[in-house]
Amino acid sequence: MDAVVQTRNGAVRGSIADGVMTFKGIPYAAPPFGANRFRPPQRLKAWSGLRDALEFGPDPPQLPPDPSFQEHQIPGEECLNLSIWAPKPGPTKRPVMVWITGGMFEIGSAAWYDGTAFARDGVVYVSINYRVGADGFLYLGDGNANMGLLDQVAALEWVRDNIAAFGGDPGNVTVFGESAGAMSIGILLSMPRARGLFRRAIPESGAAHTVMSTATARRMGQYLAERLGVEASREALAGVPTDRLLRAQAELKADLVAHLDPARWGIEVVTTMLAFHPVIDGDVLPSRPIDRIAAGAGSDVDVLIGTNTDDWRLFLALGGMIEKTTEEALAGMMALYGLPVEATLAAYRARYPGASPGDLLGALETDWYVRIPSIRLADAHAKNAGTTYMYEFAWEPPALGVRLGAGHSM
Repeated sequence: MDAVVQTRNGAVRGSIADGVMTFKGIPYAAPPFGANRFRPPQRLKAWSGLRDALEFGPDPPQLPPDPSFQEHQIPGEECLNLSIWAPKPGPTKRPVMVWITGGMFEIGSAAWYDGTAFARDGVVYVSINYRVGADGFLYLGDGNANMGLLDQVAALEWVRDNIAAFGGDPGNVTVFGESAGAMSIGILLSMPRARGLFRRAIPESGAAHTVMSTATARRMGQYLAERLGVEASREALAGVPTDRLLRAQAELKADLVAHLDPARWGIEVVTTMLAFHPVIDGDVLPSRPIDRIAAGAGSDVDVLIGTNTDDWRLFLALGGMIEKTTEEALAGMMALYGLPVEATLAAYRARYPGASPGDLLGALETDWYVRIPSIRLADAHAKNAGTTYMYEFAWEPPALGVRLGAGHSM
C-alpha cells in the first residue's frame, strides 16, 4: 500500500506495511557536486508531480572500510537525503528521533539502519546522510568549513519544517547517534546555527572534544592537494574526480597510520587518527565545543550521554592488538596522549590488577576517547542547570571467540 505526503519541496510516495509508513531517500538539500562541491549545503529546488521515496538514496562519497562493504554502497549525486519511518496515519504530534550515524567522520549511511521498531512504538524515526571525509570536513581557510556539520543542521531544519506532515512533533525532536554521530551531537549542542532544532540529545560513545585547529586543518588540506598535484583551493580540488580524491584520502590515512608524528600532522590528527574532522573555524564552530557547553550553550536541551564498558577494546581485539601490545607500546601511547607515563601506568595497574598490556591499553583508550570526554560534557551541561543523565552499557556479548565486553558499535 502506498502512502503519500506533501513536503515543502513536493509530494513523496512511500509505502505502508504492518502499520508503519516508510519513506526512503528524500533529499533535504541540493546535490553537493559541481558548483556545490566543498560548499555548505544549498537549497533544494521544488519538484512537480509525485516523487517516489521507496528506495534508499545515494550515500555520500566514501571509501568502504573493507571490500565487503562495497556492495552495500549506493552511488549517485543526491546523497544529502534522509529516510523516515512513522506510524501509519493517526494521532499527530508524535515524538521524533533523528539518528546521526557514526563512522569516524570517514564513512556512514542512513541505509545502514531500519526504524520500523521505533515507528511501531509510536515514534517518528529519521535517519540522515551527511558528507564525510574531505567532502565533509576539508578546510582551506576560504570561508567554507564543516560542511558535514552544516549538512546535519540542514537535515534538522528540514525536519523542523516538514516532519508534522508525517505525524511528528517538530517541537519534540531528539537527536541520537554513536561514535562520530555522538561527537557530532556534542558539537551541535554548542553550535549557534543548531540552536532550537532539537529538544533532547543522546550521544552514545562520543562527546564534544573531537575537533582540530585551523592550522592543523589547513595542513591536512595542503597535504591532500599535494598528493593530488593540484593547488590547495576549493576550485582546484572540486575539479578532481571523486574516485581519485577518495584514493588520495586513503593514501593520506595510510601515511598517517605508518608515521604517527605530531610535528608532521598535528596532535589532533595523531591522537584521533582522523585526517578530516570538525574544525574550530571561528564561524560554524566559534570555539571549542566543550568550552561553549561549559559556558552555557545547549543548557536548554535534555542530555542523556554514556559509553560502553569496554568501548575501545573492540577495535584492539579486531586488530589483534590485545595480544600484540607490549609494555613499551602501552607506555608509548600514554606519552603520545601527553600523560605522565609512570603515574598513569601505576594508576591503571592498581585499577586492573593482573591485566595484560593489551587489556590496559583497551581501558586507557576507552577512557581517553569516550568515557572521560562524556563525563566532562555531562558535568559541564549539568553545571548550567541542563537536565543531564549518564549511563554505562555493560553487557558482554560473545563475539569472534574473544571477550569484547560491551564494545564500541559502528
